[in-house]
Amino acid sequence: MITLKDIAEEVNRSVTTVSRALAGCSDVNKETADLVKTVAKRMGYVPNTYAQRLQKQSTDTVGIVAPPSSKGYSEPFFSEFLAGIGEKATEFGYDLLVAYAREENQMAIYRKLVEGRRVDGFILYRTLRNDPRVNYLHSVGFPFTSFGQVENLKDYAYIDEDGEYAMQMIARHLVDRGHSRIGCICPPLSVMYAYTRLNGLVKGLRELGLELDPEMIREGYFDQKDGYEQAMVLLDHPNPPTAIVGFNDLIAFGVINAAKTRGLHIGSEFAVTGFDNGQMAAFYRPPLTTISQPTYEIGGMLLKLLIDNLGNTKEPKPQIFLRPKLIIRESSCLEKVDVTI
Repeated sequence: MITLKDIAEEVNRSVTTVSRALAGCSDVNKETADLVKTVAKRMGYVPNTYAQRLQKQSTDTVGIVAPPSSKGYSEPFFSEFLAGIGEKATEFGYDLLVAYAREENQMAIYRKLVEGRRVDGFILYRTLRNDPRVNYLHSVGFPFTSFGQVENLKDYAYIDEDGEYAMQMIARHLVDRGHSRIGCICPPLSVMYAYTRLNGLVKGLRELGLELDPEMIREGYFDQKDGYEQAMVLLDHPNPPTAIVGFNDLIAFGVINAAKTRGLHIGSEFAVTGFDNGQMAAFYRPPLTTISQPTYEIGGMLLKLLIDNLGNTKEPKPQIFLRPKLIIRESSCLEKVDVTI
């Protein structure tokens, strides 16, 4: 293994000069710097990254812990989000540490990584209304950014989608197409985005002169299985909905499957909407009306936001609020119709 000392002997310079030349320091003249770099490349020198990180007291590593509610890498939204973070981390010369936590040991993982200085900062995914991760990291002054807000803290960096406005768009879209009996299936309302989106749907319908029947609200989990099971409950109601709003695309896919099981004509007599516009949304049968989120781009934006704010203890934390877009496809009625079940 080639060391700085080996290169120094080859070019007849001090180890300090060689080290500073390779680091690009301006006090080393260009001729010497070029010589050192050429010889280092010829000899196959590989920098000791671990030693460099110890010297500057950083890890050049960003951490993300998949929440207990996630099914990890198999969840399409999380996979796309993680890919966006990973690409941007590589671009900035950072490593990405990904941990998967059970609910009972999630906070223990955060404390271990913080106390051991294993990462320089965290990106948080799927925030809760009262999030212990946010509370802990904020209390110890450890850098983090999050995809989503929380209720009890405002002074931290985040990117969020305007879920309330998104659901108001969906409400208007469905009502404009003749629906007045609307149901919804949401993740646990302890999750911030589920709570926000439900408020938006209620508000949107109310502005159009409709109330969301509490019996039409089903609180499930995050995936297709829950969408199917909860949709079957809604369709078994004596006065079932003619449209169901899934709070993510996977839930909506489950709703579509349930409607097919019941023989409903999706898009004409029965409507389904989702949220995320993942890769499968346009290719499902029928294609899914949904809210578009630039998931991959958001991951990269959060990584850059975190790196830009490492060491920022006094300046206001950047907060980015994205305006969503409604993508209308065949799973909801494209024309106004008289719908009954």
